[in-house]
Amino acid sequence: QVQLAESGGGLVQAGGSLRLSCTASGRNYRTSVMAWFRQNPGQDDDFVAAFRWSGGLTKYADSVRGRFTISGNDIENTSYLQMNNLRPEDTAVYYCAARILDSDLSTNPNEYAYWGQGTRVTVSS
Repeated sequence: QVQLAESGGGLVQAGGSLRLSCTASGRNYRTSVMAWFRQNPGQDDDFVAAFRWSGGLTKYADSVRGRFTISGNDIENTSYLQMNNLRPEDTAVYYCAARILDSDLSTNPNEYAYWGQGTRVTVSS
């Protein structure tokens, strides 16, 4: 079993920055891909970014490319999402997700078996 713990959400003005963290823990596991999704009430999970430990490959949603950066710290088993130049439309609950068997940088939330509890990001105009 894998547990994911997120932190770093909050309230920020448009144009500001936040960094989200997601730390993975659990016995006898190794995550292959860590990703971030976001959700607003009544809406589906939207893919934000994904990071593959092997090779450090990344993938981004068009809406955040050039503003957000996903990375990982192997020693800390932690994924980071650096969010710059935030916009009001970035407001959402952000969820960390992970998969342990497949290394595909999937944008489909159904392909991630492990999820964090979510952290809220609010961007004021």
